[in-house]
Amino acid sequence: MKTNKFQSQSLTSVRAIPLYEQVKRQVSELILLGTLTPGSVIPGENELAKQFRVSVGTVRRALGELTTEGLLTRRPRIGTVVTGRTPHHRLHQFFQYFRLHSEDGQLLQSTVKMISASIETANEKERAKLNFDTNTKNKVLRLKRVRLIEGVPVMWDIFTMPAKLLPDFPFDDIPERLYIYLLEKYGIRISAVRESLSAELSSEEDKHLLEFFDLRPIMQIEEIAYDPSGTPISWTKHRALTEGLRYVNEVN
Repeated sequence: MKTNKFQSQSLTSVRAIPLYEQVKRQVSELILLGTLTPGSVIPGENELAKQFRVSVGTVRRALGELTTEGLLTRRPRIGTVVTGRTPHHRLHQFFQYFRLHSEDGQLLQSTVKMISASIETANEKERAKLNFDTNTKNKVLRLKRVRLIEGVPVMWDIFTMPAKLLPDFPFDDIPERLYIYLLEKYGIRISAVRESLSAELSSEEDKHLLEFFDLRPIMQIEEIAYDPSGTPISWTKHRALTEGLRYVNEVN
């Protein structure tokens, strides 16, 4: 494996995020996005410490946690190797990973296609989900996105969040891994989430966004994310195809 896969990675200056957690996140994203493939041997601790400009102890802790979570394994005389296993999801990393899997249990790699992005007055359902004062015209950031696997659309969602929490949001370059960006840019930390799953028949919007024409079963996932004080931070509605897919949510 070429070590330059790490050279473009930079760590944030936000103090709320420990350096080991940032290193861990950078390495795990390279694995989950397929940049580091199963069987790849990653650089040694000293080399990674130089590239991330952190201490060897920081790198050791990050790699140790990734090993515990199953993304890496230590092999004598070889080094630290990417396993290719599906990670065990912990609450603190809940939003880092796309959680649709194939029927054989493999984590599927996805890309995001942005459909629309705007700041609008919250509608009645958004006000209820985000605990807005019903007498106030609160503004929300509203994103509509489609998830694709190997270029095929399989899920779409509408993400809603109070606009006042997101000054100078980058509409010209919206990050794909949104919750990680919110933590690193705005210090917004998610500590809990509540999900509601239901089975429904496809709507005309499902057919349009997911590019099919017949009537199909759809899995709907509504999630409300909360900050450490218990305040709702975001509300997201996902709608996904079900054929050949499994939704996996593990919290240890």
